[in-house]
Order: sequence, then structure tokens, then C-alpha cells
Amino acid sequence: MTQQHPITPPPELVQQWFQEWNCDSIEEEDSDIYVATRAAQWGADQELEACCEWFVRDWTDVETADALRAARRPKPKSLKEEAITALGPEPLPETDLTEDTILNKERIERHRIVRRALEQLDD
Repeated sequence: MTQQHPITPPPELVQQWFQEWNCDSIEEEDSDIYVATRAAQWGADQELEACCEWFVRDWTDVETADALRAARRPKPKSLKEEAITALGPEPLPETDLTEDTILNKERIERHRIVRRALEQLDD
């Protein structure tokens, strides 16, 4: 009798991954590597969820479970967050009124307008 590991993807899911590989026409990877990668990701997700459930069940520690999940499966930055990061911190205005500082103040004002617009967008 063969015992199956507790974290083994169901055959239907493996079949779905093979079909995704065929539909996506991934050229860099062959189907075995694609499916193995998906299976590894799936298994890691199963283990993470089991650990989070353990925190909640045995310790009633929802906060730690949520923190663990967020640390191990961080969500990618939204386009809004990426744009704000790329924009950088708000520049400080110069106190002199030379030609350069007048142009710089115009850039600073454009920077502030773009930042305000980005911050008002939904994620």
C-alpha cells in the first residue's frame, strides 16, 4: 500500500496546470517544470495556511497568523503605490528667488499635484 504525502495536489488541479501550460504557451519552460513549480507553490501555500490555522486554533492568535501570512505572501505593490514610490519624497522649496529657484518651485508644485492625484486614486 502506497501512502500519499498529506500535501499532494489533487489530480484535477494537476490536470488544470497542464491545461494552463498548454493555453499560455510558455516557451521558456517545459510542461513538467511548469507543473512542478505550480505544485511547489501550491504545497507551500497549503503549509502556510496550516500554520496560520494552528496559531488561531491553538493560541487564538489571529494577529500572528495574519502577520505570518502577510510576511510570507506579500502582495505586490499597486500601480498607485509604485508611482508614489517612484515620485519620491516631496521636495522642499528653496528660499531664494533666483531664476533657478522659480523653475524649481514650478517643478515642486507639479510634483505636489501629481502626488495628490495619485493619493486620491483607489488601490
